[in-house]
Amino acid sequence: MAKSEKINFEDAMVKLEDIVSKLECGNLALDESIKEFEEAVKLIRFCEEKLSSAKQKVRILTEGSDGSVTDKPFTAVDTDET
Repeated sequence: MAKSEKINFEDAMVKLEDIVSKLECGNLALDESIKEFEEAVKLIRFCEEKLSSAKQKVRILTEGSDGSVTDKPFTAVDTDET
């Protein structure tokens, strides 16, 4: 992943899954495996940064007017009426 390359979280996850599949297959030469592993590490760091940033944004948005933050587990609203 080049520094100048624009990528979003979802695309990074797809690339990471592809690399993991290649590595698990075991058909790559050692040099290619190392190259793919290095790319995976870069993608993991990128994804961790994105998740950390998103978590901070959610925390800011859920901060009370008095500065208190209530950490509540996220619960999805079930909109499917069966």
